[in-house]
This record gives sequence, C-alpha cells and structure tokens, in this order.
Amino acid sequence: MSSMQLRTLTFAVSMVLAGAAVAQEAGGRTRFILSASWQPAFCQTNQKKAECASQTGERADATNFSLHGLWPMRQNYCDVSAEQKAADKDGKWDTLPAVTLSAETQAALAKAMPGTQSGLERHEWVKHGTCTKMSADDYFGVGVHLVGALNSSAVRDLFAANIGKPVKAEAIKEAFDKSFGPGAGDRVKMSCRRAGKVKMISGLTIGLSEAAGAASAKSTGLGDLIQGAGKTTFGCDEGVVDAAGF
Repeated sequence: MSSMQLRTLTFAVSMVLAGAAVAQEAGGRTRFILSASWQPAFCQTNQKKAECASQTGERADATNFSLHGLWPMRQNYCDVSAEQKAADKDGKWDTLPAVTLSAETQAALAKAMPGTQSGLERHEWVKHGTCTKMSADDYFGVGVHLVGALNSSAVRDLFAANIGKPVKAEAIKEAFDKSFGPGAGDRVKMSCRRAGKVKMISGLTIGLSEAAGAASAKSTGLGDLIQGAGKTTFGCDEGVVDAAGF
C-alpha cells in the first residue's frame, strides 16, 4: 500500500469514527415527550379552572411538577371519532368518555395531575393516549411514574428552593445533568408565560426514547429514557418560579 493510499484510508477511518462519536453524543431520536407543568404559573392565567380555584400552598402541586401529559411524537387522535375530536378541540372535555382506571392509578393520577378536576385526563387520552399501544391504566401509570421521578430529582429541588425567584436556563440544565446524566439538560425545553409584568416558568417538555411507550416504562429510570432521546433547544432562558395563590 502506497503512502498516499495509507493516508486516504487513515482519513476515511477517522471520519467514520468522528461521525460515530457525533451520533453517540447526539443521543437517539425523540419518540415521546413528557410534559410537566408548574401549576401555580398555569393557574395565574386560568384562575377559574376547578384545579386552580382549589389550589392551596399545602397541596402537592404547589411545590412539585404536575403531569400534563405523555405525548407520542407527531401522532394525535388515533382511531378517534370525528365527534370526539371536535368536542376535544372545542374544550368540551366533560362530554368525552370517562377514562377507565384502577382505583390505585386513579388516586395517583388525581395527585399528579390536578387537571383531572377539569377532565384533563379525558383530553390527554383522546388526543395522545390513543396513539400508544398501552391501555389507559398503563398509559397514565407511566406518566405518573415519570413525573414522580422528576419530582424526586435535583430539578424539583431547584424549583422548590427558588419559589418566588427567577431561575436561569443553565441552572435547570445543570440540575437535569446532575440527576439524569450528562447531556440530559440538552433534551429539555422550557416554556414561560407572562402574568402581568412577570415572566413565569409554566412548564418543561422532556424528550424521551421510544421505550417510554410501553407499560414496562413504569419501572424504567427517567434518565435512561431521556438519554435515548435527541437534543433540542431549551427555549425560555429565564423565568420566575411562581408560588401558589393569586
């Protein structure tokens, strides 16, 4: 082999290795989104909703993230009738079919998802849950498990320690990396909303791998699911962690 051929081969191998390293760094592909709300901020602009009118500083959602939903990427309303889809889009969630859950899952969901007081679980099942291969009980069981893992992490601790104060994106990303592994913060997007002159953090959407779409995810570590997702931009760069109450 000539020196020119050797250099060409060496260059080709190095390019392959570099490409593999980039692919590994980028993680996998985001197949699901865990949407977690900071309920006090949501309630600032939805004060008449039942779950907001009943919120207190002692209730779990005052100092913990609440489950908004578990969303399959780019799939909505699978095998749902036109009537149900129209009712859902019109916000007439009380007319949607009741979701059948075990007593255990129902109790856990009521705590993790205060929006059940307004029929949020009916909306989430019709729009998103129907596009998974899970039963309603498993679908919401996975969501409850994952938001519970988020609330047992340094991310929740950061928010709880800064209620009433602004928190920057970098601090939140660092908390994700600390709890769920290096690069976890690159798979999260933060949303903010304004209430008066204050920009508040309203929630986080967290990228997850395809494994989040199976009942077995009820016992899977949130960090593993995050690490299997692709990267995204963080969105809002800073916001206030709102306290319960208006």
